Amino acid sequence: EVHLVESGGGLVQPGGSLRLSCAASGFTFSRWTMSWVRQAPGKGPEWVCSISPGGAATYCADSVKGRFIISRDNAKQTLYLEMNGLKPEDTAVYYCAKARAISSTISQKIEDYTYQSQGTQVTVSS
Repeated sequence: EVHLVESGGGLVQPGGSLRLSCAASGFTFSRWTMSWVRQAPGKGPEWVCSISPGGAATYCADSVKGRFIISRDNAKQTLYLEMNGLKPEDTAVYYCAKARAISSTISQKIEDYTYQSQGTQVTVSS
């Protein structure tokens, strides 16, 4: 059974930084493309960033490009999201997501990922 546990969220001032972590278990982590998605209050889920199984390829949404960095440690079965230059519009619950299928391409579509975890709340406010 796939098990994803996010941590590292919190309250931060605009311009601040946070590092999110996601501990994965129940599947061969190193074989799967992983992503971060977020959902702000009153809005639908939004794809944030994806990373290839080996970690060589990463993609992020234009809204976070240049500020967020996705990475992974396959030996520790852990996914990370380093968030810098945080803005109030980054406020959301952040979820770690696993690709629905193994593919040679890295999807940037939220519907191609699945997440059933609790997420971690990130609040950017002064």
